[in-house]
Amino acid sequence: MSAPDSTGSGPRRFRPTFWATVSTLLALAVLIALGSWQVDRLFWKQEQIALRHERSQGPAVALPQSFPDAESVEFTRVKLAGRFLHDQEFYLGARTESGRVGLNVVTPFALDDGRVILVNRGWVPENRRDPATRAEGQLAGEVSLEALLRTDGWKSFDFAKPPNSPEERFYLWLDLPVMAEDVDRPIVQEVYADAVASDIPGGLPIGGQTRIQLTNDHLQYAITWYAFAVILLVIYFLFHYRREDECEDAA
Repeated sequence: MSAPDSTGSGPRRFRPTFWATVSTLLALAVLIALGSWQVDRLFWKQEQIALRHERSQGPAVALPQSFPDAESVEFTRVKLAGRFLHDQEFYLGARTESGRVGLNVVTPFALDDGRVILVNRGWVPENRRDPATRAEGQLAGEVSLEALLRTDGWKSFDFAKPPNSPEERFYLWLDLPVMAEDVDRPIVQEVYADAVASDIPGGLPIGGQTRIQLTNDHLQYAITWYAFAVILLVIYFLFHYRREDECEDAA
């Protein structure tokens, strides 16, 4: 038998091995599935951004009389007329505005048609939580405003859902059926309203807290997963593309 070619320049051939092939195929399937999932998320996110812009920037319409499918009207711009029930306001915590941590003020709004809807009036710093510290912004009497319809509930993973504190009228996520128990008249429970930015005496609360533009990095994630798949294939090929004497030794 001739000695192996120490220069490494002998003839080579592609000879895959069983377990390396099986492992590579499984890993490749996972990487491609992850990349494809990110592509799906990319298109879904683009649709969501376009929908939010279309509904939120359209002309304000009257509040629907009923909400058989609340999600189908979310982010719709509506015009409300009535008066705030300031003595029954709630607080939505852990909210930021221009890097500052504070909370949102959520107030029942008695509509002229007899209904009551919760309105997220906007952000205030934590040290202005007490209504007495922002009395100018506690609008009295008949008020007209524009707002975006929203649905309540926790929007992320259940295992990460934080508890609310209804006894303190403090919420980390809005739970309309529970909040309805602390309002002295029936309220609309299918949706609430985010007030759009407007001039408020004293400057607080700061409206326009709805997130319209969403972070959309899914294309980068998809490219990353697909790149890993390509790298895996290259490694697999180079590992099995050997000189003939190495193939015989491996066999």
